[in-house]
Amino acid sequence: MYGWIWRHLPGPVPVRIVQAMLLVAGVAALLMFVVFPWVEPMLPFNDVAVE
Repeated sequence: MYGWIWRHLPGPVPVRIVQAMLLVAGVAALLMFVVFPWVEPMLPFNDVAVE
């Protein structure tokens, strides 16, 4: 998968490195600001009961 992405990025190696870092940052931002807040209410971590 990563090889496929690397082969399809345009430009020389330094430009590809920058593009790959931007892709990683974009995926991380998407996860942090969209996916994780959407999934968080469905997780059982707040169901703590001590009897």
